[in-house]
Amino acid sequence: MRSASRIVTVFFALAAVFSPLSAWGQTADELQKQIDDHNAQIAALNKEIAQYQTQLDAVSEKKQTLQNTLSQLDISRKKIAASISVTKNQISSTQLQIQQLSRGIASKEDSIQTEAAALGESLRRLDEMETETFVVQVLTSDTISTVWQDIDAMQRLQAAVQDHIRTLATEKKTLTETKNAQEQKRAQLLAQQRTLVSQQGSLDATRKTQSELLAQTKAQESTFQAILAQKKAQEAEFENALNDLQSQLKQTLDTSSIAPAKKGILSWPLDSVKVTQYFGDTSFARSGGYNGKGHNGIDLRASIGTPIKAALTGVIIGTGDTGSVRGCYSYGRWVLIQHSNGLDTLYAHLSQISVSKGQPIGTGQIIGYSGQTGYATGPHLHFGVFASTATQIMRLGDATKLKTPCSNAVMPIVAPLSGYLDPMSYL
Repeated sequence: MRSASRIVTVFFALAAVFSPLSAWGQTADELQKQIDDHNAQIAALNKEIAQYQTQLDAVSEKKQTLQNTLSQLDISRKKIAASISVTKNQISSTQLQIQQLSRGIASKEDSIQTEAAALGESLRRLDEMETETFVVQVLTSDTISTVWQDIDAMQRLQAAVQDHIRTLATEKKTLTETKNAQEQKRAQLLAQQRTLVSQQGSLDATRKTQSELLAQTKAQESTFQAILAQKKAQEAEFENALNDLQSQLKQTLDTSSIAPAKKGILSWPLDSVKVTQYFGDTSFARSGGYNGKGHNGIDLRASIGTPIKAALTGVIIGTGDTGSVRGCYSYGRWVLIQHSNGLDTLYAHLSQISVSKGQPIGTGQIIGYSGQTGYATGPHLHFGVFASTATQIMRLGDATKLKTPCSNAVMPIVAPLSGYLDPMSYL
């Protein structure tokens, strides 16, 4: 009986000795220093990326010449390389944080096991005490006061046991939360790895574009300007065929199924927004672009490799690359998403596509990366909003008698012309 107070003392001593704060101390400090180093590198790289973006913006404002185009490509490559370095550092930092979590979990498990053992021993001794009758306790004790002291010690032991049961439950909950945090970190790490792979693909596409441009021009400005003129002429042929097709498809647009125009229905497909050409009768359209029929979307400034995001939840109903057809200068690499509100959204001139037909997509999810494919006089995103009931994906040559370099290209076709909607009315 007189061992009750000793049990309480031993119980608390065990809990103190195995406190998780005493474990992993030096290693945790080392890990934290490595994490801080990675974060410092990330901050420096982000500053470098911002400087590259400023340079890109300045170059894109200048007249399109061979030198400016090559400068833009070179800066884009540096920006993407810096972005990849940021991602790598973020992955390393996340891995180190996961190590911290793992060590914390191991320390917590040791503490729980130790306290569980001490709790078990305390419960065993408590059970022995409770099985003795009060008469036996009086007969085996020196005085009646000793009995009451032992009873008091037993009550304090019971309170201590209850406290440690609550502590154990709290620590188990903390352990579960820590494990969940670790799983989330791992998921983030995997997402960062996928982003890294996609960014690397855009970097490769940029290098290929630069190599092709150098091979075509042989560094001669006159050759470069001739290529631009050829692209414009072939794009005009495409527009003629498209207009011919739309005049043949005498359809009436059913506006009842289309979401009424309202700001905020769609999200911007880019994190940083700069509109370089609006919808409809723009100055570029009046100068002869699009065969004088107006611009069927909006253009957004986006250096090669910029992540492009879905403007609204929907389903990918088509992807393609008109550039795979020799001499076809139109959308280049494109993605078309159908939404439940009667709208389709088009993303064109991409350097890389990250989704596939039939895939559900959420608002803000990355669908690809910006580029300069198709009829694009510089890197940008062409963003279009179409009425779903007026949009079809087809081979251009199957629907028009006019023969153009784009006859074998598969792309979204909108008819009647009223099926083209102004994106600014929904953004």
